[in-house]
Amino acid sequence: MTTQHHPASSTTALHSLNRLKAGNARFLAGTSHAPTLQSEILSELAQAQQPYATILSCSDSRVPPELVFDAWLGELFIIRVAGNVLGPTIAGSLQYAHTHLHTPLFVVMGHEGCGAIQAAVATKFHEEPHPERIADLLKNILPALDDIDPTLPHDQFVLAAVEANVRHTVQILRASPAGKEHQTDGEVQVLGAVYSLHTGQVRFLED
Repeated sequence: MTTQHHPASSTTALHSLNRLKAGNARFLAGTSHAPTLQSEILSELAQAQQPYATILSCSDSRVPPELVFDAWLGELFIIRVAGNVLGPTIAGSLQYAHTHLHTPLFVVMGHEGCGAIQAAVATKFHEEPHPERIADLLKNILPALDDIDPTLPHDQFVLAAVEANVRHTVQILRASPAGKEHQTDGEVQVLGAVYSLHTGQVRFLED
């Protein structure tokens, strides 16, 4: 079995999104079809990469995008950071994916029960302190929590915070100069998604 490579120039955001959804469906059904790691595949991939989508996701060990979307080597450009937050170095990686790899689809994927989100909630609503570097990371999440209903039950509140954080990052990316330019011409699409730890399903968020 060999991989099928789709040059970025011929791949649309909609086609990329459909591939992600189909891959997640195979993952849920237990019918993942990643090929055997053959030397000819490695030799081909060593020449260049042509990922069809870029995924900004959390570092959580339970949320590996390649498995979640049943993707193979060279198919996804993945940036992982706790809380799937957006900082200067993360933005640089995303810009690289657009400028040099020409991926038409960018997905910001959070997940249920995210520890970074729960830490940000504890900081914002309970003034819980955290070590300096963790506190710096949480600063990227705190603005997303402003409009969440504090009367929600804890689990619903955390899930709402996860979604709000994803939407906040998506909005920042869409509002950037590059985001405005390339979304206007239909070249690039930026979407949010949330992964369920309990079911394995990826739910893409509506605008």
